[in-house]
Amino acid sequence: MDPPDAMSPRPRPLRILALATLMVAAGADAYVVNISRGDEAVYLRVGDGSFSGVYSNGGTPRADPTISKVSVTVPLANVGDGNSRAMTANSRTTSDWDGYQFCNAGQLYVGGFYRRDNSGNANATLTYDAPANLVNENGDTIAISQIRWTSSGNGDGAYQPIPGNRNFAAGVQTLANDFYRNTWRESCLSFRYENDNVVPGGTYTARVTFTLTAP
Repeated sequence: MDPPDAMSPRPRPLRILALATLMVAAGADAYVVNISRGDEAVYLRVGDGSFSGVYSNGGTPRADPTISKVSVTVPLANVGDGNSRAMTANSRTTSDWDGYQFCNAGQLYVGGFYRRDNSGNANATLTYDAPANLVNENGDTIAISQIRWTSSGNGDGAYQPIPGNRNFAAGVQTLANDFYRNTWRESCLSFRYENDNVVPGGTYTARVTFTLTAP
């Protein structure tokens, strides 16, 4: 299957220069653009990441060990009251495609590309691997399914490469099995803690790993 047509350039507005901690992430749409063929490669950025320049102008990815965090603090009086709480990411919000301010403060950027040197009928797959629970210093737990996300992006179009409006599930889960060859795809994830259960105080943590796999 061929990748979708590249979208029109993004709009360029005037720009003047749980306690639960998640370690890393109906939604709006996101950004997809075709890229030139080349040596087979995959690149995925979740939150922070390092890039030399921007990809649309010949830039290249660089290794970056940074683990971005998404967190929220729930006041004692509100623990388990059933009112979800917005979580905040501490990650870079500009796109590695063109440097555009694609995400807003507090969102988690997820984006990258799958490139190959021919038009063979193959697509990459985006997955995440999550533990069953967030755990605090005393061994108390919160189910990972209490974390939910939606997807969006500034100046985005009519297709959503990173699906939103989902809760995490334990184990390896497929996010997108249609990460088309020779395309760049990106979304901004906004997280919420469902806050459905009364749990002991403490700092609850878990690590979710995102992986983009080429066939």
